[in-house]
Amino acid sequence: MSDQIKHECGIAFIRLLKPLSYYQQKYGTALYGLNKLYLLMEKQHNRGQDGAGIATIKLDMKPGSRYISRYRSMASNAVADIFEYVQNKFVDIQENTPELMQDTEWLKNNVSFIGEVLMGHLRYGTHGKNSIENCHPFLRQNNWMTRNLVIAGNFNMTNVDELLEQLYELGQHPKEKADTVTVLEKIGHFLDDENQELFDQYKKEGHDNVAITHKISDNLDIANILRRSAKTWDGGYSICGMVGNGDSFIMRDPAGIRPAYYYYDDEIVVAASERPALQTAFNIQFKDVKEIDPGHALIIKKNGEVSMEQFREPTERLSCSFERIYFSKGSDVEIYRERKQLGRLLSDKILKAVNYDLKNTVFSFIPNTAEVAFFGMVDGVQRYVRNHQKEVLLHKKEQLTDEQLDDLLSLAPRVEKLAVKDVKLRTFITQDADRSEMVAHVYDTTYGIINNHQDTLVALDDSIVRGTTLKQSIIKIVDRLHPKKIIIVSSAPQIRYPDCYGIDMSRMGQFVAFDAAIQLLTERGMWQVIEDVYTKCKASLLLPKEEIVNHVKEIYKPFTPEEISAKIAQIITPKGTVAEVEVIYQSLENLHEACPKNKGDWYFSGNYPTPGGNKVVNKAFVNWKEGNNQRAY
Repeated sequence: MSDQIKHECGIAFIRLLKPLSYYQQKYGTALYGLNKLYLLMEKQHNRGQDGAGIATIKLDMKPGSRYISRYRSMASNAVADIFEYVQNKFVDIQENTPELMQDTEWLKNNVSFIGEVLMGHLRYGTHGKNSIENCHPFLRQNNWMTRNLVIAGNFNMTNVDELLEQLYELGQHPKEKADTVTVLEKIGHFLDDENQELFDQYKKEGHDNVAITHKISDNLDIANILRRSAKTWDGGYSICGMVGNGDSFIMRDPAGIRPAYYYYDDEIVVAASERPALQTAFNIQFKDVKEIDPGHALIIKKNGEVSMEQFREPTERLSCSFERIYFSKGSDVEIYRERKQLGRLLSDKILKAVNYDLKNTVFSFIPNTAEVAFFGMVDGVQRYVRNHQKEVLLHKKEQLTDEQLDDLLSLAPRVEKLAVKDVKLRTFITQDADRSEMVAHVYDTTYGIINNHQDTLVALDDSIVRGTTLKQSIIKIVDRLHPKKIIIVSSAPQIRYPDCYGIDMSRMGQFVAFDAAIQLLTERGMWQVIEDVYTKCKASLLLPKEEIVNHVKEIYKPFTPEEISAKIAQIITPKGTVAEVEVIYQSLENLHEACPKNKGDWYFSGNYPTPGGNKVVNKAFVNWKEGNNQRAY
């Protein structure tokens, strides 16, 4: 993605099912869990640039002993910073009493973070202030072990106002209006309820308070707590939680919007946002890593029992397709194949656009994240070449001269690396003109490969959100190579609608496709469409979210995708560009063909998987029309 946007957070979870001494004996270290947590987080560092955090719980600690540890960091290398902090706790021990590093019981009783339940989080802030208080994990403390709660997640709720009101009705007074706080307090409330109900039950049965404490720990119904907590949540979420006694869970939204993978055997239970992180950290096979079912929670009791429990009725599975196009690492074999297929499915459009003139066409890609789709696109072009060669040799070989035969057999796509992202440039001068000049040099290019005013350059991007980097940097730079034509290709369809489930795309005005549609409506004297949509969107905000429909679709309805693409090409073409510029987008049909298991396409289609999405998109349009730059949820 040439346009940088903040996107999905990452979670990591480990539950050690054996005593710490087991891992010391088998793997040679009492820090097995911490080492693996570090690996899980480092292998998902693409999911968080704004901060990170970890938390651990020690099982069966004596009263008066600290059993929950947490540390968060906003350093530029937050994961390394956190684990350096943890590692420093062992430096003196290693230097002065190294034999204690073999004593797991002593370590557990005397050093923080040595525990059996471990949680990690990588944060990509989608809005608001970036402070240590915004970093997960979040902790809800209580003197009763089974009332302590730690959560971390990859989630956004669309109905924070509604959830906040429910907390008021419960008698709570949250310290801020944020979905992280409302989720923590909602689960915490029903965790308290569960504790109180069990306490009352066991008290009636005549048990003393110490015995009751143990019985509550053994019999907490985590699934019931989650059912009651998540009943009115509207959003996309993968949330990891730990109760102070060691009960833990990883829950996933009913539509499976946000990803969550897990694996367990007789030694460990592990979960993460991305499958390859689990495969690498624990050396396990693709087939052994499972997805947490939508609307379900993987629950691990303190005694090590593992179960998959439903807490909400699953809806149609609409997992985020952007995970497949861009967000998740391409080292997942399914994602790798899907990205190749996305590129392959574009080849026919591209060949038609260059009039099948491969001799005078150069193929390249823009950001590194588009590389796999680029391989697929080249595969598609090569398939055309093979079919063309076969057709000619079967039916016209007697008519070919030696020179024509040589030309036919040498036909192949010209593949080059043209756009290279330089190190981040620092803008010392603050005037807009100077800043724009610096932005124009974020990318550099390879000179001497394009034939002046003869070659067409095809450059694949994985998605185009705002188009600003294309306009301010990439097209300017490649135009200096003097191509006859520049074709920008997006492996994703046109991004037309805001996201409200975890990605930093919440404002209508930031989408170049929306800008193109508005310009087309204006140029054709169709301002009334804009006014009518505004009126409908404004009125819809007074309705219950379940009754709201997406009225913003009407903005795009008068135009074909090709008309909008043509206008986008005009918008992203800088003044003074000599080459003709064309933009080609993926189709929705091809997206679904390439990613058959992940059909969540609301950014492209406007078909939101939860009712709150329709409310958000209408509010986003109202905000745009009224000049309000706030997010819509």
